[in-house]
Amino acid sequence: MNRQSAAVGIGVVAVGLIILLGKLGVFSFFGAVFWPLFVLIPGVLLHVLYFGRMVPSVALIPAGILTVVSVILLIGNWFGWGLMKYLWPLFIFAIAVGLYEYYVFGYSRSKQIWTLSVGLTVVAAILFGLTLLWTWGIYLIAAGLIGFGAWLVIRRPRSW
Repeated sequence: MNRQSAAVGIGVVAVGLIILLGKLGVFSFFGAVFWPLFVLIPGVLLHVLYFGRMVPSVALIPAGILTVVSVILLIGNWFGWGLMKYLWPLFIFAIAVGLYEYYVFGYSRSKQIWTLSVGLTVVAAILFGLTLLWTWGIYLIAAGLIGFGAWLVIRRPRSW
């Protein structure tokens, strides 16, 4: 058997395996589970291109945004989309990350960019805290009231 027919045989086996895996749903499973990686890849690629000195520093803004958003989407995809009712302020935080990367690594040391990135981070943290307060807050308030009441009972002066 010559080398050419062996290469053709390997190619036919590879095509058969690809068709078989496709019919078994392997590719649709990976596509359904790992589709946020298609958002992560451009973000990482923009980081690599910037640090390789191939794109200007302003490319760090979408790079940071895409990277953080892809992590949020991966969390939602893997652990359930119900978590988005808690994680939605992280989309605002993604913008803050992109601006902060531009401030730190870019050539522009503008105080407005730093202020905007810190301001967006604070807004995202406040919104995240309010979201947790509205969803889990009643439990925290109840636990706090129980603890405060127990403290009042234990610390009361003993008069006989």
